Amino acid sequence: MNARKDENLASAHTWLTTAATSLDLEPSLVNDLMRDILDLTRDVAHGPSRPAAPVTAFLLGLAVGRETSDAEETVALTKSQVHALQAMLKEMS
Repeated sequence: MNARKDENLASAHTWLTTAATSLDLEPSLVNDLMRDILDLTRDVAHGPSRPAAPVTAFLLGLAVGRETSDAEETVALTKSQVHALQAMLKEMS
C-alpha cells in the first residue's frame, strides 16, 4: 500500500472508532468488519448502483441489528450477510 492509502485507512479507522463509541457500539467492530463492509460497498458501487452502496451498508446494519446484540454474534452475522449479498451481486452480473 502506498502512504496515501495508509493515511486514508488510518483516518477512516479513527473516525469510525469515534463514531462507534459515540453511538454506544463496540469499537472493535470497526476492525472486525471494515474490510467486509468496504468490499460489499465496492461490489455494489461497481455493480448495480454507485449511490446504492452506502444505503446497502445501512440496510445490512439494520438487518443485523435487529437480530443480535452480542459483539461476536454481530461480527459473524454481518460477515454471513455480506457474503450472501455478494453472492447475489455475482448472480446479477
